[in-house]
Amino acid sequence: MKIIQLTDTHLMPPGMSANGVDPEARLRAAMSDILKRHVDADLLVITGDLCNHGDAEAYALLREILVPAPFPVRLLLGNHDCRPEFIAAFPEQPCDDNGYIQSVLDTDHGRLLFLDTHEAGLIGGAYGADRLDWLDAALAGAGEAPVTVFVHHPPIVDGIRHFRDISLHDDGALLARLALHPAGVRHIVFGHIHMPLSGTTPQGIAYSSGQSCTHRLITDLDLPDPWWTDGNPTYRILMIDELGFRAFTVEVGQVPTVRAPLCVGP
Repeated sequence: MKIIQLTDTHLMPPGMSANGVDPEARLRAAMSDILKRHVDADLLVITGDLCNHGDAEAYALLREILVPAPFPVRLLLGNHDCRPEFIAAFPEQPCDDNGYIQSVLDTDHGRLLFLDTHEAGLIGGAYGADRLDWLDAALAGAGEAPVTVFVHHPPIVDGIRHFRDISLHDDGALLARLALHPAGVRHIVFGHIHMPLSGTTPQGIAYSSGQSCTHRLITDLDLPDPWWTDGNPTYRILMIDELGFRAFTVEVGQVPTVRAPLCVGP
């Protein structure tokens, strides 16, 4: 199964920038590359902070940019999003009985879980009792199949000073629930931190973040106020198959230098 992950697209109305970068231009470039190279993808997931201010005009722009996608699309909410405006723009996106943008997708390689950590007024995320009840049912429904989790806010302690107080405010409840799933968690995929990160939890659950498609942070683990910077639009190719889970980062607009020779094996 091939899944394309975009994250932290932070769309603004046309012609407006976010932290010195034009998010519309970045997303259009990324989508153009995806549509040229990955029409065989099974799914596109955007893991939150779809729009910078959660406004209707930006969501309408996002919908227009995504129209050519020949594969299913799942959209998650981040702290910059607004749930009412999102639902008005994307009423077909699945949600749970409480109106959270949460859903499951069963595949030949296990169940995919799409979680909603958005809480109006919080920069960090929330995942309270009502959402945990939904998660319990989704995990039970997975049975003996492993799960792969997509979420905006990292449910782990990432060790990045800037995000220390604006990550997921759940006292570890989400991660603890996932760790109880007897068939295991294949991977947790998230955004929010605008930089690449991969690791494993103390329980041995693997996780990784996608690089923001637009403005990104210069990696400095200790600065409470790090610098934003520009860069190539990025997305990730996530492969889930008989080899397990693999994630490849693609930067759009890289300039070739010298072609690598064909290397014949032993």
